[in-house]
This record gives sequence, C-alpha cells and structure tokens, in this order.
Amino acid sequence: MPTAPDVSSASAGDVLALIRSGSVETRADIARLTGLARSTVSQRVDALIAHGFVDEDNADGGSTGGRPPRRLQLRTGEHAVAGVDLGASHCRVALLDLTGATLAQREDPLSIADGPQAVLGHVEKTLHALLKEADHAPQSLQAIGVGVPGPVEFTTGRPVDPPIMPGWHQYPIPEFFADRFGVRALVDNDVNVMALAEQRLAFPETRYLLYIKVGTGIGCGIIADGRLHRGAQGSAGDIGHIRVADDTEPCRCGNSGCLEAVAGGAALARRLAELGLDAASGSDVVRLVKSGNRDAVRMVREAGRAVGEVLAGLVNFFNPDTVVVGGALAAVHDQLLAGVREAVYRRSHPLATHVLRIEPSRTGENAAAIGAGILAIEHALSPDQVDRTLAAAAG
Repeated sequence: MPTAPDVSSASAGDVLALIRSGSVETRADIARLTGLARSTVSQRVDALIAHGFVDEDNADGGSTGGRPPRRLQLRTGEHAVAGVDLGASHCRVALLDLTGATLAQREDPLSIADGPQAVLGHVEKTLHALLKEADHAPQSLQAIGVGVPGPVEFTTGRPVDPPIMPGWHQYPIPEFFADRFGVRALVDNDVNVMALAEQRLAFPETRYLLYIKVGTGIGCGIIADGRLHRGAQGSAGDIGHIRVADDTEPCRCGNSGCLEAVAGGAALARRLAELGLDAASGSDVVRLVKSGNRDAVRMVREAGRAVGEVLAGLVNFFNPDTVVVGGALAAVHDQLLAGVREAVYRRSHPLATHVLRIEPSRTGENAAAIGAGILAIEHALSPDQVDRTLAAAAG
C-alpha cells in the first residue's frame, strides 16, 4: 500500500496519495488531516474527479446527523498501465488497472537476441491488441513498466552491456514507447520488478526482503524499508557474479567461479548433458528433477547450497526478514530450498536468522510482468506525476 505523504502543503497529488493509502475517506477527513481550507480541498478533489482519478459516492461515511458525507475512492475504469516482461525466450505483457487488477494479458515465445526493434515492435502490437481486448483507448494508458534480463541504468532506462541481449546496449527503450504511446516508460532489471511484485502482493507487511531469481542466471532484488533498492547506478543485487569459494568454472562474464556459472540453470543443464542426459536449459533440469532423476536432484540441491553460501553473507550484511526464491529452478523448490536453507542457517549469525523465513515465490511466472505494472502504477499515481498530469490538462 502507498504511504501517506507529508501533508503540510498538500497538492492534488498528495490528496490522491492520502485517498489511495486509506488515510482519508471524505473531504472533511482531508481538511482535518492536512489543515487545508475546505475551499482548497474542494478544488483539489474536483480536479481529481474531473480527470478521472477519483470517484465520490453517496455511501454513509460515518455521519452523525444531516447529509451523510460522500466517500472518496480511487477510480480505476478510465486509466490503465502496462507491465512488460522480456525474458531470454519469452515476452509477457499485462494490462492493469490502477489498483493492479489484470485487465488482459498475453505471453508469446520471443528471443531477446532478436534485437530491440523486433522485440519492442512485438510489444507495441501486443499492447494495442490488449487495449482493444480490454475496451480501452490508447489514450487511457498512463505509464509502461518494462523488466529486462540484464543490467539497467534506471535513471535513463537503458540496458548496459547486457550479456544475453546482443544489440541492446544503451538502446533508448523509454523513448521507443514515448514516441508511440506518449507516456513514460520505466525500465528495470527483471529481478527488481519481481521483488517489487512479491513484496507488494505476497508479503505486504515485510519491509526488508530479498528476492533471489535462480534461472538461466542468478540475480537478487532488494526491498529495503519497503522500497526497491537499486544502488547508485542500478546494479545492486548482481549476485550471480560473486565468486564461489575456489571454483574455477568459466563464466560468460569472462571471470571464473561465479555463482551463476556454478549454480545457474544453464550450468546445471550443461553438466547433465555431459552425463548423457537430455538437458539444454533450466526447464530441462526441472523436468529431470520432477521425473526423479538422481543426478538432477543432487545437482539442484548442490546448487541450492552454493546459492545459500552467498545468501548467508547477504543475510548477515542486510538482515532481511524474508527471502523469496523464484525463477525457473524454483519450480523444484523442495530440493533447491533445502540446499539454500541448509547453508544459510549454518553460515549466518543467529540474530540475523532469528525471524528469517525463506520461501518459494508466491507470484510465480507472472511476477515480472505484474511487478513492471506495479512500477508503472506507482509512477503514474505518484504525487508529482499526478500534479504534472493535472497541470497539463488545465493548460
């Protein structure tokens, strides 16, 4: 849930934030909480209603006599956002209303290596189709969130030397969508938006959460005090290239012994293939584990221990109360989490693990698309953006 803003000089955007957070229900509540004059409150609320951000119904808001106050609530019918999940071999697009409810969604096989023009062109067509399916005009779109499988400089929204995204380095993804839809596009690493979805939807009371994605690669999304933590340039959480003990397995980054090269889905599939098994990807590893293959089960548990060794250091340093494990290999979380928990509880300080829970992802395969949509919602409904939208409409 959004937090209530500073109300000392509440703008229309601040008033909307108060309504979203449940801090106020009526115009009188707003006046009491903010100290604004009733005429100013009416001006703010009327502008929000006129632009379709707020509804005001006739339900009883707790009146003790006379005309009952009219209750204010977020209006969702006329606005939408999009969440886009670009994976190594798939594209998921979700159209959401401003509460985060899914209006329409679609998933297609698509290789990120096809390059930005082909991939983003596909997203553009898909988004138009979803808007039509949901009976929304393109003008109803307020913002777009995009998760990509590589490092992103969040301030510019541009990928930076992404290992599995040839042709995407410094590509202006936000400008692509701004030119076609006239709205802001926020681009982030896919693990970050997964962490956002997990915390907002599955663990809303958790303030300190780590989301570990164990798929082809390995990454970590960080929620600190309820906020997504990206670091100075956007590369926080890149744990896949932390060295694991004295392992010398070569990594695609050019170094050796990286966690990803030891415990990632692609690495496990390669080792299983060397044993003569049919394995080319993390999904094949999952299939072999589910079929009871002993080598696959053993390797996944060992991978969990390797992840746990790195995670133990993070737990000691960051002291989260929740660790969520997602990604392709989380589909066999019994084996994977057994190894993770074994290493974390052995290597971490007792105080750091006193209330720690290590859980499989609850948002599943839609985590990145929904998380990207939440990123878009939180931008579209931020006080500054709401104020800019109203100012543009008034001008």
